[in-house]
Amino acid sequence: MGDHFQTIVDRDADADEAAELARRVVDRLVAEGVVLADPTDCVLGRPLGHPPGPNWSRAVTGMVTQGPCDGLAVHVGRKVFHGCPGGLEAAVCPRCSATTRLVDDRWAMIDEAWTPFVDAIGTWSATGAAQVSCPACARRTPLRDWAWSDDYFTFAHLGFEFWNWPELTPEFRSRVAGLLDGHRTTYVRGKI
Repeated sequence: MGDHFQTIVDRDADADEAAELARRVVDRLVAEGVVLADPTDCVLGRPLGHPPGPNWSRAVTGMVTQGPCDGLAVHVGRKVFHGCPGGLEAAVCPRCSATTRLVDDRWAMIDEAWTPFVDAIGTWSATGAAQVSCPACARRTPLRDWAWSDDYFTFAHLGFEFWNWPELTPEFRSRVAGLLDGHRTTYVRGKI
């Protein structure tokens, strides 16, 4: 069965504004009763998160009879957000829109295509800045600007990760995005 997560990631928040934006979103979700204010041990991979509130159903799709069994983890600080398992098929250059396939037809990694991204991910994780040269147009572009199949990766400083919740509605995701000063967001999903 496993555990699943859905993360709304702010693609544009920088390190200096992430904490304030996180506070704004959590305060609104608490006011709406979607989550509770007092953090508890209710999320995977973090010491504390916000448990579901009495109005958690305002965030999810359809007629749900069983509520979330875990809570909301708020990530503030440089993080590589990623889906799992699978899904890492290709990256798209933000300059020329060329697609770089990262796996072959048998879903084996294509080392020569994948290596520049692995190096850039390591650099971004350590420093917060990295660039990748596009194999098609040869222009170097910030790693954060590349698009990934199924939104597999997002490199950011702020994310709202819901553990074991029913599917979040597009309207709810838009409401959260609306609290982020017009920043672009990505919706990353996965299961472990």
